[in-house]
Amino acid sequence: MNRPTEPLVELVGVCKEYAGGVVALADIDLTVGYGELAGIVGPSGSGKSTMLNLIGTLDRPTAGTVRIDGHDVAALSDRRLSALRAHRIGFVFQQFHLAPGRTACENVADGLLYAGHSPRERRRRAQATLERVGLADRMDHLPHELSGGQRQRVAIARAVAGDPVLLLADEPTGNLDTASGQGVMDLLRELHAAGTTVLVITHDRDIAAALPRQVTMRDGRIAAPDSRTHPGALASTGREA
Repeated sequence: MNRPTEPLVELVGVCKEYAGGVVALADIDLTVGYGELAGIVGPSGSGKSTMLNLIGTLDRPTAGTVRIDGHDVAALSDRRLSALRAHRIGFVFQQFHLAPGRTACENVADGLLYAGHSPRERRRRAQATLERVGLADRMDHLPHELSGGQRQRVAIARAVAGDPVLLLADEPTGNLDTASGQGVMDLLRELHAAGTTVLVITHDRDIAAALPRQVTMRDGRIAAPDSRTHPGALASTGREA
């Protein structure tokens, strides 16, 4: 299947300012192509979490244009933005956010509640996705019966059960030991190899350095040059003050 020629993610002249004149992002230009695997890396306060919120359509910019999967975010109603997130974007966070009284399968199926599937279809998709992430034998376990790495795999399964085109992983290894963290990164690479565009937001430069592309954030801007080894990737630039 041919991928679209336009970017999956496009930010043009994007700024984000909060009350009190706090500037979180300043004049950001960024494009991410379909099928990329990239890291957005920077220390606390660099603007990478704000970037995640804008790319994930969880927030809107103060100025500039955000386009996700061909949609201008500013032109969408809240209802249409919610539909875009439900069908096209998956989220994985440092905190697993699993319901404690729900099994692994139920947690994944619950993530499909707003996608319009029947209960039977939600369970079928949840089971298939848990098998895909290597948890076929843990479907009926509660979160407290799983290791940290297994809980993060459940969270990833929940994020990708709806086949999103874009997966945003925010510090996905932050609560894991080294071995479990490596397993999660290997899983993200497998999902990318299967066609999912994956953006990893991290402060860990070692994690970012192992990815084909690194977008380094500093003081609300993209630090040039944007580092990439992916030959077909689209350009990303940050304008200098």
